[in-house]
Amino acid sequence: MSSSEQVTTTNFIRNIVIDDLESGKHETIVTRFPPEPNGHLHIGHAKSICLNFGLASEFGGRTNLRFDDTNPLKESEDYAQAIMNDVRWLGFKWHELRHASDYFGQLYEWALHLVENGQAYVDSQDADTIRSQRGSLTEPGQESPYRTRSIEENRDLFTRMQAGEFENGAHVLRAKIDMAAPNINLRDPVLYRILHAAHHRTGDEWCIYPMYDWAHGQSDAIEGITHSLCTLEFEDHRPLYEWFLENIPAPSSPRQIEFARGNLDYTVMSKRRLKQLVDAEHVSGWDDPRMPTIAGLRRRGYTPQSIRAFWGEMGVSKSESIIEMGVLENAIRNDLNERAPRGMAVLEPLKLILSNYPEGESEFIEAAVHPQNEAMGSRRVPLSRELWIERGDFMEDPPRKFFRLKPGGEVRLRNAFIIRCDEVIRDDAGDVIELHCSFDPESRSGLPGAKRKVKGTIHWVSAAHAVKAEIRLYDRLFSVANPLADKETDYLEFLNPDSLSVIEDAWVEPSIAEGGPGDYFQFERQGYFTHDPDSGSGGKPVLNRTVSLRDTWAKLRKG
Repeated sequence: MSSSEQVTTTNFIRNIVIDDLESGKHETIVTRFPPEPNGHLHIGHAKSICLNFGLASEFGGRTNLRFDDTNPLKESEDYAQAIMNDVRWLGFKWHELRHASDYFGQLYEWALHLVENGQAYVDSQDADTIRSQRGSLTEPGQESPYRTRSIEENRDLFTRMQAGEFENGAHVLRAKIDMAAPNINLRDPVLYRILHAAHHRTGDEWCIYPMYDWAHGQSDAIEGITHSLCTLEFEDHRPLYEWFLENIPAPSSPRQIEFARGNLDYTVMSKRRLKQLVDAEHVSGWDDPRMPTIAGLRRRGYTPQSIRAFWGEMGVSKSESIIEMGVLENAIRNDLNERAPRGMAVLEPLKLILSNYPEGESEFIEAAVHPQNEAMGSRRVPLSRELWIERGDFMEDPPRKFFRLKPGGEVRLRNAFIIRCDEVIRDDAGDVIELHCSFDPESRSGLPGAKRKVKGTIHWVSAAHAVKAEIRLYDRLFSVANPLADKETDYLEFLNPDSLSVIEDAWVEPSIAEGGPGDYFQFERQGYFTHDPDSGSGGKPVLNRTVSLRDTWAKLRKG
């Protein structure tokens, strides 16, 4: 574990687990992570993954990965594979891979059990009518005219539904509970709907599919889940979860416990809305580095350690809140500050010529890979007569506290020596295109003269050795902190038009260019960057900025 990851802290769910183990209620903790394979996971799902896998691991238990694959119209094997890849990447290993579809036969038998006990009936009304009869928080629902069907008629209709005799929407199976229940979820919920659609695992074997509430708790019971951890939107569903388990011959009695979701500002945390962004090509795909998906964060350069540390710091509670994106960014800064190799890159190049450096010659300077970690060794940085520096590191008429290069001024080149700007070259339009400077050979790093002090140090790359690169700078996906707050405005109206800037002619030192996808670097004075999978496809490296060295958004908020 990286030192940037947090030691496990207590929370109300962890306390429940400890009490259950100490009381002897459970000998082994069994949890599950149950995503629907209808999209890619996002950072909010990572909270649930860390919680479920982390608790079980801490107490010597086990965690299943179970796909809630009950809706064949929206699900695919590609999504399932992507989810498995994300869970593995985060550093977790499931005990067993399960699917709700594994239990379709058992769920059907338990539904027949309810029918034969007079606790479920076939309703032949359409979905809109059923919805209109549910009532409200202040008014009871209306009973369906089909609620009094006999057990024999219900069994006959339900078995014929399963056999494929009816069209989509002709009937549904509903639990017979209480249409006047204060909890609307207990007002005869739908258990099965007819859906003639091929399933990505079971093919055409089934034409009726269970609803989530009917499949979820029973799947937990089959797998022997002890603690079924759900987000707060399922709190009102818990009485239904328990009613189902009490009224079927369930093999175990899992306990549902709810916790607050993980929400971030300046983005949306809904697979449905994220899919809209992908389908409408507002982003390049599920793994666009601006997306809050695990795939997008991975491509942007986030590490599993940083995400685990982030959720470890945030903890678990029942209070809904929106977390500032800056907190997540600090987690990756803390992690990469410890582990990222250093290198120099110039994003907006300005040519600098060392007039007293021998023409046609070059040398290599030994520089630390990481200034606080000698074990990472050193790298050889090429130096020659012509260099690239950042255009922003030079000003002809600078303000008072500008400590970088100016006419007649001196700065130190990182890891090299002190230079003085002697001449400024302009093009016909009057724009600065080149600086002629001289260097002080006695000020080389490592020599006694290196102790001579100047106020500014700038980074650079050798023009003869540097590699041209494409740099992608990412910002917030939305221009407002909560794009869903204004109910009258489509959240897409708040997309940030400046969320991606591309620099096509940056220059990086050779050690950076030699990396590939999954490698990360700190560009000195610039930020943390990683190679994009597009790297090399156009003949030059492509690097994504993971995060800047400082939280520039925090400065803007204060300003």
